[in-house]
Amino acid sequence: MSFPLPSHIEDFRDRTWRREDALRVERAYEAERFIERVGFAACMTDARRPGPSLYIAVCGRRDAVMPRNVQTDPEASQTWLLKDELIRRGNVYYAKLSRGKATFIAPRMVAPFHALWGVRKADEQTRLSRTAQKILRVLRREWEMATADLRADAGISDRAAFTRAMDELQAAMLVVPSEVLYTPKFTYIWSLAVGRFPDELRKRLPRERAIREIARCFLTSAGMTARGELARVIGVPRWEAGLANRALVDEGFAASTSRGVYVLARGLEGVAHDPPSPEA
Repeated sequence: MSFPLPSHIEDFRDRTWRREDALRVERAYEAERFIERVGFAACMTDARRPGPSLYIAVCGRRDAVMPRNVQTDPEASQTWLLKDELIRRGNVYYAKLSRGKATFIAPRMVAPFHALWGVRKADEQTRLSRTAQKILRVLRREWEMATADLRADAGISDRAAFTRAMDELQAAMLVVPSEVLYTPKFTYIWSLAVGRFPDELRKRLPRERAIREIARCFLTSAGMTARGELARVIGVPRWEAGLANRALVDEGFAASTSRGVYVLARGLEGVAHDPPSPEA
């Protein structure tokens, strides 16, 4: 961003993005409430990248920076274990989406993200690699498989090619990890995304409306978006993000205070926050 945010906006984000010690995320149900509140969040990004992040929410501070040796960092380890538990619970969408960034999406925001990144069945032959198509055929027959079994049944001997294809299928919102196993050896269990979120993935939204709804969601949790920020967060061209924000201004949902800068038209007071509460 080209300029520092006002202090009251940073304070607002501290609350909504749980960048305060009193609001830090420690358990899976707290992580799910956080993701539902913000609509979508990165998994392991730190203060050097814009947008809400589970790692920052686990740290409970706005200046959290991922150390070089993440294996010995307790906060990174806690975030990783929470990610595994959220995958098992299946209440929020998780996959590597735009630019390979691991992302959590609240169910209410799955349809807009799918409108941006999803690949329809009619387009799979032209938009997916042959390796990805092989994997998809196997999963559609079996519905759920561990990594090694999926590689073997798809006939893919090259591990790197298999990994690239799985990233491709996740980015297309066709395949998601549904379980993480550590014994007898580490492996992911892979499932069809439509098996976990059938209603959300069958909705059809025009791209323009989808970006507008994502922009609305981001502005609600961020309080303000500066020039280029939304584009960096969701990985779309800046002109497209700008059109979405201007559409919110036309609705009366947002106000433009200067070129490329948008704030909530109703102010921050009317935005509800999600305080921590005991598990039900």
